[in-house]
Amino acid sequence: MSTPASTPTTRRGQIMQTYTMAKRTDPRLGLIILGVFVLGAAIGFGLMWLLPGDGWISLVLSIVVAFMTGMLAALLVFGRRAQKAAYKQMEGQPAAAAGALQMLRRGWKVDPVVGFTKQQDVVHRVVGPPGIVLVGEGTSQARVKQLMVNERRKHERVAYGVPIHEIIAGRGEGEVPIPKLVRHVQKLGRNVKPAEITDILQRLKALDAQRGKLPLPKGPVPTSMKGMRSQQRGR
Repeated sequence: MSTPASTPTTRRGQIMQTYTMAKRTDPRLGLIILGVFVLGAAIGFGLMWLLPGDGWISLVLSIVVAFMTGMLAALLVFGRRAQKAAYKQMEGQPAAAAGALQMLRRGWKVDPVVGFTKQQDVVHRVVGPPGIVLVGEGTSQARVKQLMVNERRKHERVAYGVPIHEIIAGRGEGEVPIPKLVRHVQKLGRNVKPAEITDILQRLKALDAQRGKLPLPKGPVPTSMKGMRSQQRGR
C-alpha cells in the first residue's frame, strides 16, 4: 500500500520544523502564540456565551468554539511570524531568492539557477500567469544585469512572443527585497492562460537540455519555505 503524500505525523513534523526554524530568530514566538490562542479563545467563548441557549449545551458549544477560534488565531499569527523569520534567515545566503520563490503556489513553475557566473551571480526562472519571470541575484548588480540580458536572449529564441519579465532581488536601488519578492512576482499580471503555460514549459525543455547540469552556488539553496508552502496548500 502506498503512503499518502501527507499524513498527520508528517504535518506535525513540518509544523515543528517550521517552529524550530522560526524560533531561532524569534525567541518570543512560543509566548506570543500562546497569548494569541488565549485571547482568541476568550473572545470566541464570550461571543458564544452571550447567545441564547440551554445552560450545558451553551457551555459545551462555547468551549468548542473557543478552542477553534484560539487555534485559528494562533495558526494565523504563527504562519506570518514564521514566514517573516524564514525570509530574515534567507537574506544574504547564496540563491536566497530561490528559497523565497518556493512559496509560489499551484500554477507556477520555479527553476532555480538557470544561469550563473563564476562570481556566484545567478538567475532563476519562474513560469506562470505573467509569462516568464527571470529573477537575478548576486553581489554585483552590473554582472547580474548582463547575465539577465544573456538569459533573456536565450529564452526569446525558444519562447518567441511570450512576455518575459526581469527582476533583481536584493536591497539595492531598483531591486526587490527577498520578503517582497513573491508578492512582486504575483502582481506582474495575467498574460498567459494555463494551457499556454504548458506550451511554454515544453518549449523551454529544449533550452534546458542545451545547458546540461548547472552547478549550484557554494552553500545550500535555502529550502526552509517549502514546509510552510506545503502547509498552506493543505498537503
